[in-house]
Amino acid sequence: MHPRIEDYALIGDEQTAGLVGMDGSLDWLCLPRFDSAACFARLLGDEENGHWRIAPLNADRCTRRAYRPGTLVLDTEWETDEGAVRVTDLMPQRDVAPDVVRVVEGLRGRVTVRSTLRLRFEYGSVVPWMRRADGHRVAVAGPDATWLRSEPPVRTWGEHFGTYSEFTVEAGEKVAFVLTWHPSHEPRPPLTDPFETLESSVADWQAWSARCRYDGPHRDAVIRSLITLKALTYRPTGGIVAAATTSLPEEMGGVRNWDYRYCWLRDSTLTLSVLVQCGYLEEAEAWRDWLLRAVAGDPADLQIMYGVAGERRLPEFELPWLSGFGGSRPVRIGNEAVKQLQLDVYGEVMDSLSLARRAGLPAKPHMWSLQRVLLDFLRSSWRQPDEGIWEVRGDRRDFVHSKVMVWVAADRAVRTLEVLPDLIGDLEGWRALRDEVHREVCEKGYDPERNTFTQYYGSRELDASLLLIPRTGFLPPDDPRVVGTVDAIRADLEHDGLVRRYSAEETPVDGLPGGEGAFLVCSFWLADALHMTGRTQEARDLFERLLGLANDVGLLSEEYDPGAGAQRGNFPQAFSHIGLVTTALTLYGGEGAG
Repeated sequence: MHPRIEDYALIGDEQTAGLVGMDGSLDWLCLPRFDSAACFARLLGDEENGHWRIAPLNADRCTRRAYRPGTLVLDTEWETDEGAVRVTDLMPQRDVAPDVVRVVEGLRGRVTVRSTLRLRFEYGSVVPWMRRADGHRVAVAGPDATWLRSEPPVRTWGEHFGTYSEFTVEAGEKVAFVLTWHPSHEPRPPLTDPFETLESSVADWQAWSARCRYDGPHRDAVIRSLITLKALTYRPTGGIVAAATTSLPEEMGGVRNWDYRYCWLRDSTLTLSVLVQCGYLEEAEAWRDWLLRAVAGDPADLQIMYGVAGERRLPEFELPWLSGFGGSRPVRIGNEAVKQLQLDVYGEVMDSLSLARRAGLPAKPHMWSLQRVLLDFLRSSWRQPDEGIWEVRGDRRDFVHSKVMVWVAADRAVRTLEVLPDLIGDLEGWRALRDEVHREVCEKGYDPERNTFTQYYGSRELDASLLLIPRTGFLPPDDPRVVGTVDAIRADLEHDGLVRRYSAEETPVDGLPGGEGAFLVCSFWLADALHMTGRTQEARDLFERLLGLANDVGLLSEEYDPGAGAQRGNFPQAFSHIGLVTTALTLYGGEGAG
């Protein structure tokens, strides 16, 4: 039986990340970066596509597991008839090369443990050549090489294109495994001391978590979400990927399977906001700087997403040899949505840079010049239809959220000039643009008969992104049109108390067959909107419900299927965890945020 998405826990070193299942198997790992080819791809196929399992002999799912408090260090424990054993998994921050460290510790009795390593480079398609060297098992194929060793050394052998180890541990005994990757044309990197690395990693993560300024209700969930965002950050550049995975399905057996190992501009404002409010100014500045580098250039060429270092070309292709998670095909690498026009990203960039300025992040000399160029482009291009925030693969339309974010772009430019009049800018022209966009949205994007804004001009469909209208400042929360929109979305898009993005079953707007689950960040947006429209207790009840959807180690995917009671979509999802922190700050920020 294929594992569930929520069976997995995340480990990572802020340059890549892996997923460890409840059976002790590392089923997904891309080396050396988030968007590199996977060397363990069982997540999207089967055992022959690569995995690394360490567990008691003949044992199945673990008895319990948990992250060490305030860290990304995972402890997985099994109780067996012979005794108890713990496996501790981590990826230390790298000096030269990425390491996976797995420490086996006896807790009680005498337990036989087996390690099964099947390396398969290029997303499970390439079996490497294995050899012994200096007490290591070395795997090489093309550009990739890995070195496996144990401390102390244990019996290891090769069989059926895999590497096996078997040993016993008693209470207090420890055996550590280290798997190190490097380019195959380079020499082996310096060895990592697994036991010292474990201690230093725990200390470093806990010191980082202790800096969180939020001290309100559900602080543990907020810190877990912040740790997840930190783990999804590509430390060399500051970019934050949307998720650690590709092609985890939005509908089991369906085709809505996308690659999320890239950085989306749409996440920028809310990401900056939570980092700043929770006291992580260095991370906020690094994200802002990534944003400035990525969007530099002709504003007509602004993309909705980029690679972790700002790469623009993310060609999409399929991997036919992988069966997909739970048989959900195709498995896609890259993302064709990079070519889409989404006008909302201009507003998100302007909003992010405005927030960075208000937060006191060190200014960049070219930042305001870039913002002026973006506004000049919008002034001549804002009336174009686009693919919208949800990257529909159907026809372009005049999406209301996109137009609202054009208003945000003009509004933030106007406000900046009002506060800093020495800056150069067309204040009156931008005010006129702001007023014109506002007037058109209220005329063409609002249905007076139902008292709600609509998904796009002339539509009767709704869209969960409309819940952001009061947060952007487009209209005040007590405006009857805002309250009516919130109520209409609850009536039309709620499913078992959770919110879908839009009605995928009833409209061809996204150009795709099949449906999807409730989109978790949209449900957090509903909680925010309920609070802003005076229904705080309902908002808090919904927030509690959403917290309960996280898996046993506090992680959320992109979506949730209420009928199946299961998580759906890529995992863990930055947008979902950003939503969790944002809602905690919205509901309880006055009680416990710095």
